[in-house]
Amino acid sequence: MYSKFCEQKGWRLEISHISEGTSGGFKEIVATVTGEGVYGILKYESGVHRVQRVPQTETQGRVHTSAATVAVLPEADEFDVELRNEDIRRDEYCSSGPGGQSVNTTYSAIRLTHIPTGIVVTCQDQKSKLKNLDKAMTELRSRLYNMEYQKYIDEISSKRKTMVSTGDRSAKIRTYNWPQGRVTDHRINLTMYNLQAIINGDIHEIIEKLMIEENAEKLKETEI
Repeated sequence: MYSKFCEQKGWRLEISHISEGTSGGFKEIVATVTGEGVYGILKYESGVHRVQRVPQTETQGRVHTSAATVAVLPEADEFDVELRNEDIRRDEYCSSGPGGQSVNTTYSAIRLTHIPTGIVVTCQDQKSKLKNLDKAMTELRSRLYNMEYQKYIDEISSKRKTMVSTGDRSAKIRTYNWPQGRVTDHRINLTMYNLQAIINGDIHEIIEKLMIEENAEKLKETEI
C-alpha cells in the first residue's frame, strides 16, 4: 500500500532492513521515504492497522484478526542529535538473504548498538560496508531524535484524535475488513468500501479528511 502510494506521489522509498516472519510475511520492515512534504502527509499513518480476513486454511469461514504497527518518524539531521563514538558499538557480519554469491562472503552488513539507550539498528541492503554504515547511522540518529520527539507527540495526541502516539500499540487507527471490502478509519469514523483500491495505494482521500480534521482541532486549541 505504501510503496504504491509513494509511486503515485513521486517519492522515493528505500528499504534498509527486512525481518521475515516465522510463518510467512514480515516481522519488521524499516524504510526511508524521500520527497516533498513526506512527513506532513505520512504522519497520519502512525498507529495500529487491524486486518480482518478469512485465511485459506480456515475451513469454517471464520474471520481472523491480525495487526501491524506503523511508526512514521521524521529523519533527524546531524545537528539534531549528538552521537559520540564511545557510545556506539559497531558489529560487522555477513549479509543474508537474496543477492547472489557475494552475499555471504563479505562482512558488509552493519549492526550499531547505542550503549546508553540500548537502541540497535542494522543495515545490510548495500554491498558497500561504508554505505551500510552511513544508512545505519542515519537511522540511529533518527531513532534517538524520535525519543525526544515522542514526548511532543504524546502531548498533542491527548488533544487531537487525528494524531496517535507512535509508542501506543493499543491505539487502533484503521481496520481493513476483507470479507466486506471495507476500510474504517476510527479517528474520524470514516468508512469506505473500496478496500482493494486503498491497498493499491489510493489513501489520498483518507489523509485529506484527516488533515481537515486536524486543522479543525488546531482551531479549537487556539480558541481555548
